[in-house]
Amino acid sequence: MITTQNLVEGFRGNLEIIKLQAEGLSQQDSLIQLPFRGNCFNWVIGHILVNRCNMLIVLGAEDSLAGVNLDRYQRESDPILGPGEGVLVLTELLTHLETTQARLEKTLKHETEESLQRLASESTRPEWTMAYWLFFYYFHDCYHTGQTEILRQAAGVDDKII
Repeated sequence: MITTQNLVEGFRGNLEIIKLQAEGLSQQDSLIQLPFRGNCFNWVIGHILVNRCNMLIVLGAEDSLAGVNLDRYQRESDPILGPGEGVLVLTELLTHLETTQARLEKTLKHETEESLQRLASESTRPEWTMAYWLFFYYFHDCYHTGQTEILRQAAGVDDKII
């Protein structure tokens, strides 16, 4: 069984990968689009942030970024094609991820095997248990963290992080 400590370590590991993939990238680099349908590094990082905030809300924790407008990074939002309204600076997104990681770790430490069996009534899928939501959010986090490798390369960096 996956424990909350496993999840803490997994999310922490993803954050470390994201920071390594972002190292040396400029804001302009983070806005480069691939030549096919998808989104840029900046959007992917913002989207990971949105989902970590959503996870905190589903867990019943206070959203540590309640004053930050993340609408530009929501699921199915339009691609970010350059600077514009609601587009955050990459360094700011990374700082917010660090803040959210700390909040997530603190929140998960209060969960038990039993508490994770409760239904997530404040979610779009109230039939899912907290354990299943956490599994889904971790899968989602890993999926997008993996995308950062190719998006880093799109910026013209020819290295290997993972």
